[in-house]
Amino acid sequence: MPEPRRSTIDAGEVERFSALAAEWWNPNGKFRPLHKFNPVRLSYIRDQIAARFGRDPRAARPFEGLRILDIGCGGGLLCEPMARLGAEVVGADASETNIEVAKLHAAEGNVSVDYRATTAEALAEAGEKFDVVLNMEVVEHVADIDLFVAKCGEMVKPGGIMFVATINRTLKALGLAIIGAEYVLRWLPRGTHQFGKLVRPEELEKALGAAGLAIIDRTGVTYNPLADRWARSKDMDVNYMVLAEKGSV
Repeated sequence: MPEPRRSTIDAGEVERFSALAAEWWNPNGKFRPLHKFNPVRLSYIRDQIAARFGRDPRAARPFEGLRILDIGCGGGLLCEPMARLGAEVVGADASETNIEVAKLHAAEGNVSVDYRATTAEALAEAGEKFDVVLNMEVVEHVADIDLFVAKCGEMVKPGGIMFVATINRTLKALGLAIIGAEYVLRWLPRGTHQFGKLVRPEELEKALGAAGLAIIDRTGVTYNPLADRWARSKDMDVNYMVLAEKGSV
């Protein structure tokens, strides 16, 4: 009997986010924390892409000519801003429901995004290549992180970059990101994150290295309850982002 084919898809996670799909673009709904988190993600992505590719972030469409993949794009909260900045954007998600919501919202705003209900494996096997891969808040939801990162890494062009945002597997993250955010403050539905699936920076670095990418920047992201906003920080104990580069051939 042939061995079952490995997959990065966790069916339970896909079902959980599909059930919330209608909430993606509601800033006061189930994804309110993500809407609050989005500005700090976007500024980091914009500034780093501009620096790596020699673009002026103040220009109207600084990312023209760049091809960007947002893997696990959900409702398109990152896809649309990237498209408005001039990039050719592919938004991929395993949930067909999420993709339909994303397509509808993009059409309403007259934003051009190539949305696809597909997986990292399928895209990689089709030979897709990108200057930039956005891998944001996804690795803690997949079934096989090493395979997922490897497939995403295959799609990064030589000299290209990949952003990864996730949550560290620490007791502090358990207290703040799971117990605090899901059970006490109820910012997120219970069960959104599972402690055992959170990813330590060294584990992520190992997976990226195996995929041919080297981390060139990293930052923590912390929440200020008094200002009600997220900001970059040296503290990577809970939320953090890394930028990895694929060497040129």
